[in-house]
Amino acid sequence: MIYTVTLNPSLDYIVELDQVSIGELNRTTNESKFPGGKGINVSQVLNNLDVNSTALGFVGGFTGKYIEEFLQSLAINTDFIKVSDDTRINIKIKSEVETEINAKGPKITKDNFIALKEQVKSLTNEDVLVLAGSIPSGMPKTTYEELGEICHQNGTSFVVDAEGELLWNVLPYKPFLIKPNQHELGELFKTVISSPKDAIPYAQELLKRGAQNVIVSLGANGAVFVNSEIILYSPGLNGDVKSTVGSGDSMVAGFIAAYQKTKSFEESFRYSVAAGSATAFSLGLCTKDKVENLVQQVKIVCL
Repeated sequence: MIYTVTLNPSLDYIVELDQVSIGELNRTTNESKFPGGKGINVSQVLNNLDVNSTALGFVGGFTGKYIEEFLQSLAINTDFIKVSDDTRINIKIKSEVETEINAKGPKITKDNFIALKEQVKSLTNEDVLVLAGSIPSGMPKTTYEELGEICHQNGTSFVVDAEGELLWNVLPYKPFLIKPNQHELGELFKTVISSPKDAIPYAQELLKRGAQNVIVSLGANGAVFVNSEIILYSPGLNGDVKSTVGSGDSMVAGFIAAYQKTKSFEESFRYSVAAGSATAFSLGLCTKDKVENLVQQVKIVCL
């Protein structure tokens, strides 16, 4: 089974207005609400690709109940740990200028974290765990390290899509896959990444530090895949980019979905690029049809 972890999920409340007048009454022209969080996005894309997963993490209150019921309505398994505070609501204002207001999220107690670690301890070498996104401010900075260490001891493959020290400090536990984008990779090494050639040596340094496979997404310039055996480059696909939200999560889901079936790094990378692009070219997360339509357009170059 594939398990995804979202430590600080959200109910994303999206409101559309012609314009925003500060200090006055504003009326929406359209509104919608969706579960938010990188791990939850991965579970939704896996589901769209006909791959089962179980969503883990922390939820609470009426907002947490909504997220749980929303995912279950899509036939996505959930095993969230309940917390006493409400899951946060993030407000996305779409007007002449887009504005986001993100809440800090509920308090996660020590007992809550212990319960999550017990869930991860029950995983085996036949499972995959996806750690994606930030951690709540009240949780230990070592959260991903502790979960990665448990996976390493269990022989459980795990994937990390996170920034900065969260990613850096988990590398000794040999994550199966990490997926920094070019800006995150640049920040890790205090440099600027602007091309595939720039990204490769730093991706190789991440391998030396413990990562088994690295995908670096380069926006319109495509993506690079690096492991100890191969270096692959895929140029960016041509298409109408509607939103990049969830594109990185879709790349992670696409890679995992394809690798489960093919055990081929090249084909998994190809599917990853197609999934990320399909989401970028959509309003919302990619569908299987859109991914399949793009797969044959993905060019892979061995470097």
